[in-house]
Parts: sequence; structure tokens; C-alpha cells
Amino acid sequence: MAPGYQLDDLRILQQKLAEAEAELERQKERQARAEQQFRDLMDTAPVMTWMAGPDALCTHFNKAWLDFRGRSEDDEAGNGWTHGVHPDDRDISVETYLKAFSARQPFRMQFRLQRAGGDYCWVEQNGVPRNENGQFTGFIGTVTDVSDRRRRYFTPDEEAMRMVFGLTERERQVLVLIAEGKSTKAAAEQLGISYKTADSHRSRILEKLRVHETASMVRYAIRAGLIEP
Repeated sequence: MAPGYQLDDLRILQQKLAEAEAELERQKERQARAEQQFRDLMDTAPVMTWMAGPDALCTHFNKAWLDFRGRSEDDEAGNGWTHGVHPDDRDISVETYLKAFSARQPFRMQFRLQRAGGDYCWVEQNGVPRNENGQFTGFIGTVTDVSDRRRRYFTPDEEAMRMVFGLTERERQVLVLIAEGKSTKAAAEQLGISYKTADSHRSRILEKLRVHETASMVRYAIRAGLIEP
């Protein structure tokens, strides 16, 4: 092949590479604009919203969240938000959160979150996976203040609370899931443990609560204020 043809081919290849790089930059700019527009939309939402990357570290909180917490986004970013979770709820909440990321499955949980001013409020957090072009890119979710709802529906009595909170954290997790209507197998899958382990927890719950049936477990969960009636 003559040298001229080789130079022409090289120039064509360089031009195509330059065009491909330019298109990639345009795509990145479009994606960045779309992401910013989405964040701006989240900031107008009256409900608290958050986003996290595939590593489970939070990347964005909307204005409603930041106003509720009285903190900056830099303070809450990453795992900074977990410092606002009540110490008694933190371990089980973080574990539930990370399990959902590992399984890439939606989750829902309630815990006490500190608001601006220092008092704790009961909130319900929901999260769902985000996917772009079939690739997992993290989670997006909402947080709702449910303090009034809990005060209206939950009337825990001291005996039930003493019995239920005598359980281990894992046993309380199993109790809540079963009380919400999930089977032992489904509870095991959601918690990322074996069926045998979940069934063992269920047996110990029955023993510790001194009951012999699922219906009685559900009544204890309601009396202790763990689930709505």
C-alpha cells in the first residue's frame, strides 16, 4: 500500500476518534444537565428525598430534608445522615439499609431521626434501586415524618414493650417482618439469612414471648408499637 493511502487512513481514523470523543463529551454534558434538572425537581418536592450511589453513600438530599435536619448537604453526605438516627435505632437501620443495597431490592423501615432543634421524630424511609441502561446506579428514596400517625395508632403497653425489647435486634427484625405478613422464608430472604436461621429466631421469639402461634406474635408487635394494627 502506498504511503499516501496510509496517511489518509490515519487521518480518517484520527477524525473518527475526535468525533467519538466529542460525542462522548456531549453525552456527559446532557447527562449532567439532566441530573441537575432532576435534583432541582427534587428540591421542589414537599416530601424529604435522598439519593445514593451504588456504594450506598448518599450523594444528594433535597431542601425538605436539609430543612428538617437543620444541616448542610455536606454534613449529611456519605453516611453523615446516620449520625442523626437515634442511637437505639442506628444499628438495625443501617443494617437494613445496607442489606437492601446488597440485594438491590426496595426497602421500608421506621426509625427515630433527629430534627433541627434536637428532638427525635419517628420517620418512615422508603428506597428503591436506580438503574440506567440496565446498570445499577444506586438508590433513590423518600422519608416521611410519621410521629403523629404513631401517636394516633400505637398505644404500646409496658409489659409488651418489656417482652419485645428483651429480644435481640435480629429477633425483633424477624418479629416485625412476620407480623407484617411475611412468611419465615420471605423474612429470611429479606434479611439475607438462611431459612434455618430465621426459623430458629422465630422459635426463640415464641419462647421468649411465651406464646405458641403467629397471631399472638402479631398482637405483641402491635402492643409494643412495632407495627400498625
